[in-house]
Order: sequence, then structure tokens, then C-alpha cells
Amino acid sequence: MLAVVTDSTCDLAPETARQLGLHVVPLRVVMGGRTLLDWQEVDPDAVYDHQRSGGQVDTEPATQAAFERVYRELLGTHDAILSLHISGHLSATAAHARQAAQALGAGHRIQVLDSGFASLPLAEAALAAREAIDRGGDLAAAKQAVTGIQNSLMAEFSVPTLEYLRRGGRLSRTQEFIGNMLGVRPVLRFDAGRLKAVRRVRAAQATGDILTQLEAQFGREPVAVTIGHAGRDAARIAELRSAVQASGLNVVRGRLQLLGPVIGAHVGPGTYGLLARPVFA
Repeated sequence: MLAVVTDSTCDLAPETARQLGLHVVPLRVVMGGRTLLDWQEVDPDAVYDHQRSGGQVDTEPATQAAFERVYRELLGTHDAILSLHISGHLSATAAHARQAAQALGAGHRIQVLDSGFASLPLAEAALAAREAIDRGGDLAAAKQAVTGIQNSLMAEFSVPTLEYLRRGGRLSRTQEFIGNMLGVRPVLRFDAGRLKAVRRVRAAQATGDILTQLEAQFGREPVAVTIGHAGRDAARIAELRSAVQASGLNVVRGRLQLLGPVIGAHVGPGTYGLLARPVFA
């Protein structure tokens, strides 16, 4: 019996994560004078509404105590735990997970991995680990599945407005002003555990540009595609679906998920991402 633990920045809704056999430790959202558990006590759209009204949203990592509670319970029913988390360059969550394993004296039964990702790619890595175990694999097989995802997926993100990146300290006011004046937006990608702007494109062309990059990477190889969007904007999500369907990608499996409160706090409403990974027979 092997358990897979991840954290709420995988952006899988709690009920979805439970159905998929994942145990999720929440980060925390600080908003309106309250500290709330990511996804459990605050809905993504509540964060976006707060941001649109001019409110500030801050985030905090999952605590060591929270990990200790989850690990203690799982160690009573499982032989070992694979604990897979948001990049250590973005959060202290993985460090707190390691501290919890050490405090319980269970380091030999708990493998804590820094995924180097957050959001859509973290979800893919956690699901790959769970699938490997469900096929009868051991802890080594689950870790190998994670490595396979890390090495094979491609995910890029963009934003409709530069305001929230500026608010979060990722852009200066001058950069925001110039970007808006020129009508350009960054395309973001995880690189060595950090979310970096890899190029800048016209706002109206960002989706097509990302799809072009995915097509260049995968060609007609069968892929699974995930669409992520910050907010329940049905019209915009439909546009993204249509763009993927009209692309040259050979999509054999698709998934949609919302970007959650913690991730959304840093990138703002309307941010979206497209992820593709190979599907092997």
C-alpha cells in the first residue's frame, strides 16, 4: 500500500483529488484579514473577485504541522508515502514536508520530491505517480513516472493583464506601462523550478503562439492536453477549447481545470495555461 501526497497548488479540486486517490495538503490564502485553507475554505473565484475590487491577496506555504497530521494518518494504513510538491523556488512547502517526515522519524518511509512545478504540471506528475502505483508499481516506479512527466511535458501560460504580475512584484510599474502600451504579454514557462517569461507576444496572438510551440514540440504524436484557466469564464474556456481542437495537435485525451486560489493570487484572473504530454500505448 503506497500513498501519494501532494499539495493544493496542484489545482485539483478536493473532491477530484480524492476520487483520483491523491491526498492533498493545503497551502494558505491571506485575504480580507483572514487566513484560509487553499481550495478548502476559499474558492478560486472569491480570490479573483477580491483582486478585481482592488484587494490584496497573500499566500503562505503548507505548514509542517499539517504534513505531520497527514503523514501520521497515512503511515497507519500504508507502507510508504510519495510526497510530491510545488517547486522549492516558489514555496517552502516541500521543505516543511521534509521537516515533518524527519520529526516523525519516518524518513525511510516517506519520499519527499520537489516537482519543480506548480498547477497543471504538478497535477500531471502526481497523477502519473498514482497511475504507476495503481498498475502495481512500487515507490521506485512511481518516482520514475514523475521523472518521465518532468522530462516530457510542455506547459506554457499567459495573462490577459499585467496588473497582477506587477502587484505581485514580478513586474515594475514601468514594465507594466510599456507592456500595455505595446500590447504585449509574457508567455511563461517553468524553467529549473522557476516560472520565467520565455518570450513576449501580442496579447491577441498569445494562445496561437503557445499552440504553435506545442505543435513544434510534439508534431502529430498522440498527446494529452490540459487547459487551465483562472476563473469560471465559460466563454473564454470555450475559446481555448476551440483553439486546441483547431490546432495541429493530435489530442487523444483532454482535461480542464481551474487555477486555484494560491496560484491565482500571484497571476490574477484570466490567466490561462496549456499543457501537453505524450500518451504512450
